[in-house]
Amino acid sequence: MDTSLSLDIAKHTLLLFGLILGIGTFSGLLARIVRMPDVVFFLLVGMLIGPGVLGLVDIKASSAVNQLILIFGSSYILFDGGASIKLRVLKKVWITVAVLATIGVLITAAITGVAAYYFLGLPPIVALLLGTVIASTDPATLVPVFKQVKVRDRVAQAVMSESAFNDAMGAIVTFTVLGVAMGSGHFSAADALLDLFKQSLFGIAIGGVLGYLAAVLISHERYNFLAEFAPVVTLMAVIGAYMSADGIHSSGFMAVFVFGIMLGNMESLGFKRSRVENHLMHDYVETTALIMRMFIFILLGTQVDFGLMNRYLWAGVAVVAVFMLVARPVTVFLCALPDRRAKWHFKELLFMCWTRETGVIPGALAGMLVGMKAPGAQIIASVTFIAILLTILLQATTTKWLAGKLGLLEGEGEW
Repeated sequence: MDTSLSLDIAKHTLLLFGLILGIGTFSGLLARIVRMPDVVFFLLVGMLIGPGVLGLVDIKASSAVNQLILIFGSSYILFDGGASIKLRVLKKVWITVAVLATIGVLITAAITGVAAYYFLGLPPIVALLLGTVIASTDPATLVPVFKQVKVRDRVAQAVMSESAFNDAMGAIVTFTVLGVAMGSGHFSAADALLDLFKQSLFGIAIGGVLGYLAAVLISHERYNFLAEFAPVVTLMAVIGAYMSADGIHSSGFMAVFVFGIMLGNMESLGFKRSRVENHLMHDYVETTALIMRMFIFILLGTQVDFGLMNRYLWAGVAVVAVFMLVARPVTVFLCALPDRRAKWHFKELLFMCWTRETGVIPGALAGMLVGMKAPGAQIIASVTFIAILLTILLQATTTKWLAGKLGLLEGEGEW
């Protein structure tokens, strides 16, 4: 490539990044003023400045720049979410999280697939493929929402943990069904379970090992020679955790989430840091995660294909309505209610039924299907965008209101 052309591309990309940061900053300020989750404003602003309206930002979903932002941004947001998880709370709800992240994905996919079959007239296997694409919840959306809306610990952490752990299941089921739809494979429950176990086990192991190693290097009394470089260590380890897990075909997102849990619970592991060090690290992680949210959701908004959405709008809205109002409640009550250890209250279950935003990961899966020219890929992408818009605009904006109505905001008394 000609040097001058490369320089022009670099300058144009840098200009777009500056534009996104500037617009994102004012959007975040507006979100704070009106007391709404900032991801909602980032998504709306992205739709406004994208090629469908003003045309100020046009970064293709398939571009290397977009993929880099998507992978690293989602990983860092997941790390931030993991760091806010308390092990003492997770111990009480881990059964619910495990069942929701596995069996729950299958239940949601099946019910959504039936809705797609009836409302969109899709072949059964394509309808099921649509269901699997949007079945997993989105940690890149849920983590920021729960960082801003202080919901009771065990509810917030159960939902955030589910969103981190069910990505692997969603991807596995999606590509298993895709193999059947494209005539290149057959469904094997044993193979799917083995793959899920492998992805989960190696993801957890890699995140745990790197998390412990990072804690030693920045917090150990004798070996903390990288203490002053703690922020850089977290960046290196987030990238290392994701790439290591992905390199052996396990869940990179699960690895970075577990890495975050390890660093967020250093005191439970026997490490101590001063209040000043913790404050500096917290500020750094919060700022970096905010920047990642800006880029991910503004870019996601710019990539909404209005023409594609309009083509299947009303049938797609009907499918998403079943997805939100039937599939999710059925999934939550079937998977969480039997957990006697957690002893879920009815109001907590109602709240969990409503908080299941769709976002980056389902959007990425839909984009991959379009690139692979999978059967029904255009329809699947259309409905996925509708699900992203409706769940973020309706559910994320009402999270605090619903939590308040149900008495689940932090600091409120038991009912």
